[in-house]
Amino acid sequence: MSRMATIFALLLASSLSSYGADSPVRVQLDSTKAIPRSVESLTEQVILRDYRFAWTSIAQALEFNTLDPLEGAFTGESKQALSQSVTSQQRTGLSQRYVDQNHKVQAVFYAPEGDVIELHDTAEYQLQILDSGKLIHEEHVVVHYIVLMTPAADRWMVRHLQAVPQF
Repeated sequence: MSRMATIFALLLASSLSSYGADSPVRVQLDSTKAIPRSVESLTEQVILRDYRFAWTSIAQALEFNTLDPLEGAFTGESKQALSQSVTSQQRTGLSQRYVDQNHKVQAVFYAPEGDVIELHDTAEYQLQILDSGKLIHEEHVVVHYIVLMTPAADRWMVRHLQAVPQF
């Protein structure tokens, strides 16, 4: 790797890691109505941590047009769909920035075996569209997502992330 490429990679990694500190993802998780079984306190804490990490990863991937942040937080069709979005943006030179993310998440189903949880997320944020780094559009959005998360070795991963008109 050339010296210039190494410097660029370090700058990109630095900006990616600082993004989460500059623009926190706020997530409120209510698991009191999950059926058919209740969500244990420790499991709830881990899901909250990993879901917040997933949205931080989405924001980084779409803002910086890189697939790296998607590793570890996503699997299956959610990873495939997000990867396609990043690849499409790379071709067009566009990118998206999610600012002031707030997520109100309701756990609605927690499998008896503990191998899947369904969440309903009402996400609210400022969506900015950039063309080669220049802001060309901004809007306040509220989007509803149905989310399926499954446990992996040391974390919960987003397996399915689908925007829906309402719950």
